[in-house]
Amino acid sequence: MKSDELARAPGSCKMKVLVFPCGSEIGLEIHRALQFSTHFGLIGGSSVPSNHGKYVYERYVDDLPYVDQPGFCEALNRVIDEQGVAFVFPAHDSVVLTLALRAGELHARYAGSPAATCQVCRSKRATYRALGGCVRVPRLFGPDEVPPYYPVFLKPDVGQGSKGTHIAHSREEVDCFLRQDPTLLVMEQLPGREYTVDCFTDRFGALRFAGARERVRIVNGISVDTAPVNGEEYQKMAEALNATLRFRGVWFFQAKRDAGGELVLLEAAPRVSGSMALYRNLGVNFEALALFDLMGKDVDVRWNQYSIRMDRALGSRFSLDLRYEDVYIDLDDTIIRDGRVNPLVAAFLYQCRNRGIRLHLLSRHAGDLHQTLNRFAIEQLFDTIVQVPDSSCKSEFIVTRAAIFIDDSFAERRRVQERLGIPTFAADALESLISL
Repeated sequence: MKSDELARAPGSCKMKVLVFPCGSEIGLEIHRALQFSTHFGLIGGSSVPSNHGKYVYERYVDDLPYVDQPGFCEALNRVIDEQGVAFVFPAHDSVVLTLALRAGELHARYAGSPAATCQVCRSKRATYRALGGCVRVPRLFGPDEVPPYYPVFLKPDVGQGSKGTHIAHSREEVDCFLRQDPTLLVMEQLPGREYTVDCFTDRFGALRFAGARERVRIVNGISVDTAPVNGEEYQKMAEALNATLRFRGVWFFQAKRDAGGELVLLEAAPRVSGSMALYRNLGVNFEALALFDLMGKDVDVRWNQYSIRMDRALGSRFSLDLRYEDVYIDLDDTIIRDGRVNPLVAAFLYQCRNRGIRLHLLSRHAGDLHQTLNRFAIEQLFDTIVQVPDSSCKSEFIVTRAAIFIDDSFAERRRVQERLGIPTFAADALESLISL
C-alpha cells in the first residue's frame, strides 16, 4: 500500500487518483467531477491508443494491458508506484469487477464496492436472482418457454450500454436472436418511463443519498436528456437494494415502469454513471464523497433544491502541433460581442495568462478604448494595448514571430497571414486552443 506521503504530488497536498479507462464516458465524468479539486490530482490511464481521455487528462498513461490480459495487475502496479497513486477509480464495468476481485494485489486503494457485490451486478440473471425477493424484477422466460404475450425484450446477461438488445414480436424472432447469441435473456417488455437512481453508500453501509432522474432521451445506453424526479418509491427501492447487497461509495440502478405503472428494476451497477453530472451540479459530488469515505473521513451530503435539467451532446477536444509565445487579438466583435464579453474568448485569455503567454490588444475601436476596457474590466489582461489607425494594417504592430492573430475580420486575418505567415483565428476556432 502506498503511504499518504508517497501518494501526493511533489509540493502538493493532493492525493493522486488513477482513472482507468479514462476515455470512457464514466472516466470523463470522473474527470469533470474532480478536475478542480484541491484534494485530489487526476491521472488518466488507457489500453486504447485512440480515446478521448488523452485530450482531457493533463497527466495521462497509455499502453496499459486490457483487464483480461496477462500482466494487467503488474502493469497497473508499475504505474501506481511510478506515479505515487493513492486510489484507483474504475471506469468500466469489466474493470470494476477485475479490480474488485484483485483489490488485495493493488498497491493503491480500489474505489468501489466489494467483489461479491460486483459479481452479482455484472450478471443481469444473478442480479434478478439476488434482488427479486426485495424489489420487482422483470419476468424471465426460459429458452424453450413460449411467452404468453409479445413483444418481449432480449438483452445480454453480461453487457452494458444497450448493446446487443432486441425486441421480438414473435417466437420466430426470439429463436432467431437466440441463435445469434444464446446468452440473451428473454424477458417481459417494459413499456413505461425509464429512470436512473444515483446513490452513495458510506463505509458503514448507510445509504447517504439516492437521487432519481428520468432518462428522457437515451443514446448508446446513456441518458443524454435527464431531469430529477421525486417519489418515495425510488428511495424505497434504493434502500432495499442497499440492504440486500453490500455497496460502498458510488453506485446506481436503473428501473422502468411496466404496463401497470409499477417500477421494475433493470440493473444495478457499483460504479459512476455517465450522467451523474446532473446531481453533481446540484451539489452532490459522488466521486469526491467516495474518496473521502475511503480515507475514513465522515462526509455530509447536501444539495440545492431547485429545478434543473441536463442535456448532453458530443463535445470536441483538439491536439495541435502549435507553439506560440504571443497572442495579438482584436476587441470589437471578437472579445466584446453584442455588448458583452465573449466567455469563450475570456477563458482563452486567462489560459494564456496562466501559461505566461503575452497578450497584445490591436483594436480599431471608435470610442475611448481605455474607458471601454475599464467598463468591461479587462484592461489589466493585456501586456500591450494599441489603438490601430484606420490607415494602418494590424500586421505592422505584430513584432514577434512566435505569435498568433485573432480577429473577427477575414480581411484582417488574410492580410496578417499573407504578410507574416503566422496562424490566424476567428473566435469560432478558439475551441481548438482551449484545454479545460
